[in-house]
Amino acid sequence: MMKRTKLALIAVLIPAALLLSTMSAIAADPFENLAAATALLAEIETGTILFESNSNTRHPADSLTKAMTILLAVIECENETAAPGDLVVMTETAHFDINTRSTTQNIRPGEEMMLIDLMYCAFVGNANEACNMIAEYISGSINDFITQMNAYAVSLGCLNTNFSTTHGQYNENQYTTAYDMFLIFREAMKHQFFAEIAGTYRYDTAATNRSATRRLASSNSLFISNNKYYYRPCTAGIASATFEGGYSLVSAAETNGLSLIAIVLGSDAYMHPDESVDLRNLTESRRLYEWGFSQFSWRIVLSSTDLIDKAPIINGAGADYVNLRPESSITALLDNDVLPEEFIRTITIYPLVSGEPLYAPIDSGEVLGEVTVVRNGINYGTVLLIANTSIELHRIAHMKMLILNMLKSKTARFIIWILVMLLLGYIALVIRHNMIRQKRLQEAAEIRARLMAERESEERERDRWSWE
Repeated sequence: MMKRTKLALIAVLIPAALLLSTMSAIAADPFENLAAATALLAEIETGTILFESNSNTRHPADSLTKAMTILLAVIECENETAAPGDLVVMTETAHFDINTRSTTQNIRPGEEMMLIDLMYCAFVGNANEACNMIAEYISGSINDFITQMNAYAVSLGCLNTNFSTTHGQYNENQYTTAYDMFLIFREAMKHQFFAEIAGTYRYDTAATNRSATRRLASSNSLFISNNKYYYRPCTAGIASATFEGGYSLVSAAETNGLSLIAIVLGSDAYMHPDESVDLRNLTESRRLYEWGFSQFSWRIVLSSTDLIDKAPIINGAGADYVNLRPESSITALLDNDVLPEEFIRTITIYPLVSGEPLYAPIDSGEVLGEVTVVRNGINYGTVLLIANTSIELHRIAHMKMLILNMLKSKTARFIIWILVMLLLGYIALVIRHNMIRQKRLQEAAEIRARLMAERESEERERDRWSWE
């Protein structure tokens, strides 16, 4: 049963300048005699271009087209609008654009094959009819699928690519560039299912209703051990060879945590004097990889363990400052000749910028600023600066500071003045009260003494009269 894809394809062109602004060529041409019409070497994760030669020059897409075909089928499986185990029937129309020069796996009309086997037949076995079968199954017709291929290429930023077949058999209206092919293959390698197919160099299909099992072998000899082209770090790839387009290869390799994609288009087969032959899409891809892996590496340009500055603090218990370190590290893909002192760090401590002092307590991990790392005008990232340790509050010093700050306030001084005046008034009232009370006590004492004197006088007078 035919199914129509549900891919959301963007039909708006992405300006090349905008796209290229995210990718920096970080090395000059290291090859004087690269045997390819166009080539490119780039890091997968960041898209950084390490080397390029005529990378925007159009070239026949040839069998590299199959990378786009399989990518769309993989996305369809991920969206669960198709499944690897689906049975696909070979139709008469699936052979309409395949000539006698075409690479096939002799899949015949009426033959039923699982979608996953068709995908391996197309990519590993280079079967052109398998690509057409996939296209009809996914989109209902080959032409509709080709429309989707071109729309998806545009959505990836491919400005010099046009597909007119699903498989890459030569057509003057079918072309790509090394740069566009990198965009397509880089996107494809983000999908685990695609990476598994592209990383397979031997595959046996299940038997069908018309055929026994098919044994497939990849055209990418970098995979195959015990031959002169073998390159152990290679993880994926597909090769092509046509009269019009020459020998080409798109591949991926990984070692020491560094993942690269090499695109070599339009190489040749070089015959040595001893009549041995070198397929230079393979030899030049290996040269690119060996140079790239020896010349570049991921390096830490800012470590989260670095104590890169210190911030003065007020009222810290036993400390006048706190050490600052980056919250996270910054790593960059660099030429191995780059020196650490070439990087410039711009440090911003938030409290100091705002003109406000930094007060204890400070918690370990508290965000206090940021640092930006730049080299030759390239910003390698900005990360937050955090306190490396906790700083406790010195409480006595804190109280002194509060009192001093309070005394500096006009409002506080006014209130204190009022309180002093009230206190002085109160003291005056107390003194006056005490003076009045003392006077009253003295008057009372005088009255008491007079009364006692009068009483004593009366008693003496009475005693005198009684004697007489």
